[in-house]
Amino acid sequence: MGILNSFKRGLQKTRDFVTEGFNRIAANMGFFDEDMLDDLEMLLIQADVGIAAAGSIMDEIRDEIKKVGDISQEAVLQTLERSMLAVLGQPRHLNIEEGTLTIILLVGVNGTGKTTTAGKLCARYKKTGYNVLLGAADTFRAAAIEQLSHWGEMTGTPVIAHQAGSDPAAVVFDAIQAAKARKTDILILDTAGRLHNKQNLMDELMKIRRIIRREAPDASCQTLLVIDATTGQNAVSQTKFFREASDVTGLVITKLDGNAKGGVVLAVAHETGMPIMLAGLGEGVEDLVDFDSTTFVHSLLPDSDPV
Repeated sequence: MGILNSFKRGLQKTRDFVTEGFNRIAANMGFFDEDMLDDLEMLLIQADVGIAAAGSIMDEIRDEIKKVGDISQEAVLQTLERSMLAVLGQPRHLNIEEGTLTIILLVGVNGTGKTTTAGKLCARYKKTGYNVLLGAADTFRAAAIEQLSHWGEMTGTPVIAHQAGSDPAAVVFDAIQAAKARKTDILILDTAGRLHNKQNLMDELMKIRRIIRREAPDASCQTLLVIDATTGQNAVSQTKFFREASDVTGLVITKLDGNAKGGVVLAVAHETGMPIMLAGLGEGVEDLVDFDSTTFVHSLLPDSDPV
């Protein structure tokens, strides 16, 4: 299955919602008047694009109409696509630096899919021939350790784990030592998403970062925030918090197939400016894919000629 078809399948619920709404607004007349533009803005908000991002996109559409005078359905759709691409910015992928240890630190609140993402990344890199190690630094939940161990068994990947309730930083320390001893290419660290309070969580993540810097100063470290698309605008506030707490370098947006709220990708990009690196489009191992802005937008909107 091609990447475009994968995105279309994963975003089917959102795509159906947006396409039906867009066509309904202008279908009778084939063009947009001001009331219809207001309806289009509301449609974007209902798809969880967010008030700020939707307002910015609609400003672009209104400016383009004033400039060229074309209010046709096709012209509005093409400007909508261009505006969404501008919000998402240039794609940025998760690259593995050859010849040195790459550490992928996964952070985020509980339930977003961090452990599953760790397992899927492990499967991806093992398939391409990398030597991978998993670190179960989510010691808050025994189930997380068991789940990561299951992924290790499925992919033939060693897992460094301690007992539930132990110090996550100690797990990270041991995992780094094991990675160095085994000449590992990629170390994937799963972390807890909930402690006693936000400050406690921030302190724990900062402690983990210090261990990484001290024990693997030459490693290439990527901190990926995993957010759940079905949580809507909460994803925006989570991104802002974790960006301050853990020096996030990129985002993984999971469960885009879960409901018709896939527009939250645009809200997060507009509100935080953080690059989206990976998208979860389903439950299968192959459904964690590199995020591509153009493919995402073309999968979200009604079919048209590419912009």
